[in-house]
Amino acid sequence: MSTPHIRAEKGDIAKGVLLPGDPRRAKYIADNFLEDPVLFNDVRGMLGFTGMYKGKRLSVMGSGMGIPSASIYISELYKFFDVENIIRIGTCGSWIDNYGIGSVFLAQGCSTTSNINRKIFNGTFCPLADFSLLRTAYLKSIALGKKVKVGNMLSSDLFYPLADDPKFENWKKFGIMGVEMEGAGLYTAAMRFKKRALMICTVSDTKTDERDMTPEERETSLNDMIELALDTMWEFV
Repeated sequence: MSTPHIRAEKGDIAKGVLLPGDPRRAKYIADNFLEDPVLFNDVRGMLGFTGMYKGKRLSVMGSGMGIPSASIYISELYKFFDVENIIRIGTCGSWIDNYGIGSVFLAQGCSTTSNINRKIFNGTFCPLADFSLLRTAYLKSIALGKKVKVGNMLSSDLFYPLADDPKFENWKKFGIMGVEMEGAGLYTAAMRFKKRALMICTVSDTKTDERDMTPEERETSLNDMIELALDTMWEFV
């Protein structure tokens, strides 16, 4: 059954979905990592593909930017298309010394500046990764010889926060590794629908390095993260 945002039928989408924010990155993954990829969605330009990876069926789809956009696609994938596992793959800013551009983070939990969860709960909520996905990704990273950092992330509603906002220093003081815009929405939806989710991020910006990833690098130079996500998902489909 199609939804207002995903033009697909049950069975078109695999049980495991990689979820980059950028739909062009979804196409890059389909073209370069999946065998015989088939387009299952192009509504609003949010491309989704299903193909084979090392003999198993996997899907990849864009989510857009921010918790509101991502939550729509995540909720529909879990609720209407029987998806069991979602791994978000994206970029983030880092607040940690010695983890510069290109470093890979595994998010065990996501704090947020968003008010979305405050609309649901009479208080705050601590959305967490699925431990089995997190553990598998960490062990895979060791086997693949990839250096990763496990810890907590911040999902912010602001891509351009005030530079002198002292509250962001508090996140760093309390051990938050870095900031992105979707993870808390993913983990909350997964816990709501009793599914599995994990977020893997590549550092694209830091406070100590003036160099930023170019748009082209953000699209294509994240292969370590992509391969780790694919090999992790392979164990769950």
